[in-house]
Amino acid sequence: MRNQFIATAVMLSVFSFTACQQSQNAQSAHNDTTQQAQDTTAAVAEPVAADSSSASVLETVMSAPATVKAGKPILVKFTVNNPSASEQAFCKWHTPFEQRFLNAYFEVTNSKGEAVQYKGAMAKRVTPPPADAYIKVAAKGSVSAEIDLLMGYKMDAPGTYKVVYQGEGVSGLTKVNEVTVTVE
Repeated sequence: MRNQFIATAVMLSVFSFTACQQSQNAQSAHNDTTQQAQDTTAAVAEPVAADSSSASVLETVMSAPATVKAGKPILVKFTVNNPSASEQAFCKWHTPFEQRFLNAYFEVTNSKGEAVQYKGAMAKRVTPPPADAYIKVAAKGSVSAEIDLLMGYKMDAPGTYKVVYQGEGVSGLTKVNEVTVTVE
């Protein structure tokens, strides 16, 4: 009986030591995660501040055909102009420059003002964006991309649709016009 008692005491001591070690490791991991989050927040704050001042200089013009036959592609052209005397950059995330819909970065409404259903992917992103997520626009230059709205939005019913860009929080592009398209 005494041996069982000693064996139980030893086992409890081992378990307590292991639990204590795991608790310390968890606390250390929590502290590391908290520090990483603080470092990431600092890293995110700096590039966004630098890029948002650059992107605010950029002007974006959307264009689309006035009328389109039902079922045919509805191509929206997205042109980013840099009127400044120095090269500027913007994040291509949440823009047609990604060449596919990875988020609902357009607000599309029908003639009744009802939101059109988004049917594309909803990608999660790491922050801050990596360097290859930025597109440079030369001084006094421009870049363009096109995207088919049918690839991301349910616009198969005849009617007039208003398209408004709403991805400025990610891309930094704030000066963007609206377009209207009639589907026949």
